[in-house]
Amino acid sequence: MNRYSKQVTQNPNQAGARAMLHAIGLSEADLEKPQVGIASMGWEGNPCNMHLNAFAQSIKASVQSHGLLGLVFHTIGVSDGISMGSSGMRFSLPSRDIIAESIETVVSAQWYDGIVAVAGCDKNMPGSIMALARLNRPSLMVYGGTIKPGCWKGKNIDIVAAFEAAGQRAAGTISEEDFQAIARSACPGAGACGGMYTANTMASAIEALGMTLPWDSSYPAVSVLKQRELQDVGPAIHHLLEQNIRPRDILTMEAFQNALRTIIVLGGSTNAALHLVAMAKAAAVPLTLNDFQTMSATTPLLADLKPSGRYVMEDLFNVGGVPSVMKMLLDAELLHGDCLTVTGKTIAENLADIAPLQDGQDVIRPLSSPIKATGHLQILYGNLAEGGAVAKITGKEGERFSGTARVFDTEEAALNAILGGEIRAADVLVLRYCGPQGGPGMPEMLRPTGAIMGAGLGGQVALITDGRFSGATHGFVVGHITPEAQVGGTIALLQDGDLITIDAAANTITVALSPEELQARRRHWTAPPLKAQDGILLRYAHTVSSASEGCVTDAFPRHVTP
Repeated sequence: MNRYSKQVTQNPNQAGARAMLHAIGLSEADLEKPQVGIASMGWEGNPCNMHLNAFAQSIKASVQSHGLLGLVFHTIGVSDGISMGSSGMRFSLPSRDIIAESIETVVSAQWYDGIVAVAGCDKNMPGSIMALARLNRPSLMVYGGTIKPGCWKGKNIDIVAAFEAAGQRAAGTISEEDFQAIARSACPGAGACGGMYTANTMASAIEALGMTLPWDSSYPAVSVLKQRELQDVGPAIHHLLEQNIRPRDILTMEAFQNALRTIIVLGGSTNAALHLVAMAKAAAVPLTLNDFQTMSATTPLLADLKPSGRYVMEDLFNVGGVPSVMKMLLDAELLHGDCLTVTGKTIAENLADIAPLQDGQDVIRPLSSPIKATGHLQILYGNLAEGGAVAKITGKEGERFSGTARVFDTEEAALNAILGGEIRAADVLVLRYCGPQGGPGMPEMLRPTGAIMGAGLGGQVALITDGRFSGATHGFVVGHITPEAQVGGTIALLQDGDLITIDAAANTITVALSPEELQARRRHWTAPPLKAQDGILLRYAHTVSSASEGCVTDAFPRHVTP
């Protein structure tokens, strides 16, 4: 099973490598064992990740109790919740690719035979799977688990309540005391944000892909069951090494279709459109935005989960969890049951003994009575998004919105307009120069959307952007507009008062301007200077692909402007 590590542990020409490994306390017997790199994304500054280093040590003990050598290393992490609404948010999406590169670099340089990625927050998980797919060595991912709900005045709340409280405070609908109390109460401890936001979306998707142990996405972070799962990692990675089951054996087009089906049923984040495409590229699977639309057209929305619904991930766990949802879909022939997983068994075999969702629960609707007959993730095209855009339409917002543009070149300007009471019903807020190159880094827009909802404008205005949205966003929103403003997309040519129409039934997003008018405006447009002049963001702007291509940074050449 030491297919890779033997290059440095059993090669007589690598005496220096052996000396270095003896220096960390390894014996001759240890050098004969398969080596498992345990990539922890743990760090102290974020509740999503604060417990992961302890998880890594538990996993190491499990790995070593099964005759393997576990070696912990670390990657970076970024807290979206902390950086949201600030210039720090520009580093969030790039962190995904840095995480992937970190894991790929350490495992390749050190010749590890297998990998366990221990992930918590939004970008940790796709970054992990991108790395595991590139490396294609026996491996699996462990999710740190969901946070418990907070409580304020007898109601369950979460991180979104804190963002929406800013809009409520500006509108004068809550007191300063309540505003502060919500911030203190929203996040009670370790675990990723509790609704079907990006972290739980990606954890659910990766379980459906087959790259985690069953139940991984459902167990709360601080539960006994999550601790028991950590003990199951050793035998699981041993079996993967023994049978030489590798990620690309698991990450097939059918597996990605299972992931898409699962997250559409659950009401998952628009960020999935970025991350699943990027993960598929790493596995050489030709997944595109059009696959999202095809799946959405044939998949109902069933989950009454936040941000647009009432419940959080722990509520779903209490009524059966993601495995019970997948079991329901499999029984309805909506999943590919023959896909291989990291257990060495198929999806169907893993789900064979899973109990159905509890009777009487209303977290997940039956297939016969969906919240929405088709999926909430809609891919829009038109003269405002020739390369595509991603909308999150649950049905509660309606399916069509037409209004006049209010154009902002920065998130801060848009936020000030919302909090200052300058936005009116039938406005379409346009936030541009926020894309992967224009940001750079494609920041999320939770502060503006949270302020809109908090100000009571959720059903009256729309927001479109070449940036992206937090999984916690709800309302009539369209993101990932491609081409982005920085490269001269139509969104760069919009002016206040332009009539914009978003039609999720026809899958279009258009501005009522003739080709001649657009061409005339384009003649007077010049690309603004990049907002980054050095460092990682400058490199990112020069290497990142479009949002429709997953914002990957490992395909060349790239051009900042046409």
